[in-house]
Amino acid sequence: MPKYSFNAISKLIMLLTVTVFSVNTSYAASSVEIDIEVEAAIKKFKLEVAGADKFLQKAEGVLVFPDVVKAGFVIGGEYGEGALLVKGKTVDYYNTAAASIGFQLGAQFKTVMLIFLSKDALNKFRKSDGWEAGVDGSVALVELGAAKDINSVNITDPIVGFVFSNKGLMYNLTLEGSKMTKMNK
Repeated sequence: MPKYSFNAISKLIMLLTVTVFSVNTSYAASSVEIDIEVEAAIKKFKLEVAGADKFLQKAEGVLVFPDVVKAGFVIGGEYGEGALLVKGKTVDYYNTAAASIGFQLGAQFKTVMLIFLSKDALNKFRKSDGWEAGVDGSVALVELGAAKDINSVNITDPIVGFVFSNKGLMYNLTLEGSKMTKMNK
């Protein structure tokens, strides 16, 4: 079995990521398009999660990536664009990107929401040059069973994540390694 250097593998990951997402990055969404998609994702979240409206009122900030695409064939990557809302108003635009290596095959489309329940966590996120889930801040992923009200769940974490609307052939409920970077829009 041939041996590959770390440098060769990292170049291959970068090449695949650029190739897979070249269509997405060559047509970056406008701020108006992102705002429309974010609003639709929040409406869907409120419809699908009992108590979501009341829960969102507690938030210091809500980061929404309405359409994150993940694709992989041994080496994979994901990309999406979204907006950070504070008090219901868009304050900044972000993208999320991640690369992975390991057994994977297929594609997935998902919506990712990070809800900042602590002002300190939100401020740390906004001041960062590039924030990585699991490194720069811990995100507690919430999985709700049918008919369970989110306000009945004891959430003490400063950042809560939701992944929903999974469509596709790949399933992964992790945000570890996802890097969020502020965009100029």
